[in-house]
Parts: sequence; C-alpha cells; structure tokens
Amino acid sequence: MSFDKEIKRILLELPQSINEESIIEVYRYQYTNNPIYKLFADSVHRSPAVVKNAGEIPFLPIAFYKKHQIETQDGNVDFSKAISFSSSGTTSSSRSTHTVADPAFYAARSKQIFENYYGPLTDTIILAVLPSYEENPSSSLIFMMKHFIEATGHAASGFYAFNIAAIKAVLKELHTENKKIIVWGVSYALLDWAEQERESFSSVIFLETGGMKGRRKELTRSELHEQLTKGFGVTAIHSEYGMTELLSQAYSFGEGLYAFPTGLIPVLREVNDPFGRITRGSGGINIIDLANINACCFIETQDIGRISANGFEILGRIDASDIRGCNLLYV
Repeated sequence: MSFDKEIKRILLELPQSINEESIIEVYRYQYTNNPIYKLFADSVHRSPAVVKNAGEIPFLPIAFYKKHQIETQDGNVDFSKAISFSSSGTTSSSRSTHTVADPAFYAARSKQIFENYYGPLTDTIILAVLPSYEENPSSSLIFMMKHFIEATGHAASGFYAFNIAAIKAVLKELHTENKKIIVWGVSYALLDWAEQERESFSSVIFLETGGMKGRRKELTRSELHEQLTKGFGVTAIHSEYGMTELLSQAYSFGEGLYAFPTGLIPVLREVNDPFGRITRGSGGINIIDLANINACCFIETQDIGRISANGFEILGRIDASDIRGCNLLYV
C-alpha cells in the first residue's frame, strides 16, 4: 500500500495510533515529494537533517496556495479524479486553489469527523443557508454539504440559499421529527435572519461557519453568538472551522470553544515569529492536518487563536490579512 493510502487508512480506521513519530514521517514524505514545500523548508533551514521533533517542522504560509499548485506526488498518487476547490476571496487574484486528489477520501473524512461529534447523518436533517452545489461547485464547503445532505437521506435536507420563509416553513413541518435538525449557514446570513426573528427555535441547532467577511461590520465571535442566541431563542450557537486549503474540520458546540479531531492539530505561534511556539494565551494558528497528505499537512494560517483552561478558541484574522472565507459565497 502506498504511503498516502496508509495515512488515509489510519485516519479513518486507526486514528488512535497517530503519534509524533507519525507526524515526523509525514513531514519527511512531503519534504521529499512536494517541490514547493521542499523549497520553502530549505529556505527557512528546516530540512529533515535539522528537524528532530514535531515542534521543529516548518508550516507553509497559506498564501502559497494563491500562486502555486501545492501537490505531494510520489509517482503512486492518482490525480485522475482530482477536483479543484477555490477559496471565496474578494477577487480572482486573491483566491487560493487546492487540488484534491481524492475527493472520495475528503467526503469520508469530513463525514467521519461530523459524525464523531454529532452522531449519524441518517439521524440528522440539514437545512443549509448556502447556495447550491450547482451554483458554486468550486467551494469545498458546498461539496461537503452536498455529501452530508445526501447522506441524511431525508427529503427536507437541502440547500435553501437565503430563502428564510421556506426554511421556517420546513422547520414547522419537522417539529414532530425525532431527528437532530441543523440549520447550517454563513454567519452574516444567519445574523440577517436573527435580527428580524420573533420566534423561538429551541429544538434546532444553528451552526455558523465564519465571520462577516465584508458583507457586514465584523463582530467578535462572542458578539455574534450573543445576537444569534437572542434572535433564535437558543442557548448556544455551534460553529465549524475549516478552510479551502485543508481537508479536515473542527467543531464548536458553543462559546467559541473548538474540539479538534485526531489528525487535525492546532499549534499557536507568535504572530511575528513563525517558529515561536505558544502554549498558553493567544497567537497565530498553525494547523497540522494529516488528511491533507496529497497537498501539504503543515499550514500557517492567517487566523488568530487562544488556548485557555477551557479549550481552544478561534478569535479572528490577523490584521491586514485578506478578507476571505465562506461568507463571500454570495458575492
């Protein structure tokens, strides 16, 4: 079995076996077989001869996905079924592109993570406040949502764009269903709805997937969630954290505290020092995503996070970084 297939098998079947040795092995594999990552690692003097532990692994700045094709190819990886996802940037020139060699694995990995936190999709109904797959096939989020919606096997699950009247009508029809109901949408769309709402939806899970991203005034996550909980009459707002350049997701059940699945590891760095690690407090977020074995598993994002006694929080974007993310899907 090829190395990339073995990593995928471990993530789906034996995630508990992942350790620091596995992470270093993936780093060496990608250094050897990813020319862009190798060039970057060499430029910051982090070749395998230097890297002795996971804390010394270099993280590729996310901006590289805008200018380069980031692929790890050892000659055994099949790219014949690859699809390309593009980030929702403000202009075509500022969009990242991620070629996913194995869309079936992306679908399986995303489903595995979701069900680990929320239970079987067959016991779930998803109403997506998002454009359909036909309208935006280049979005990794939309691809994932299409897979989830189909996996629920329920006629009410679907893409509803911003047709709030239709969503509310469906919610009324579903009040006798013994299933988990999730309204999953971009933050500004949910906020627009919540500001006009006078009903309570206490039995519904509202899951947001990003900030205002240029559509409305930016709010802190606590401010956003306060307005959404008040508008929808719920006790907590759930969140999903993911990005085009990665394959895995993290989820929050409320208060902006995220649970990361095995194989998706957040690492905080000093904002002005890519190699300065932080174990408590706030800083820039680096992500290890072992599922991204066919691209790059070590990404330096432009997000800010915080490690506290209560868990891991996503605070927002680093100043002067690009406006990007799922909420530009409607632009």
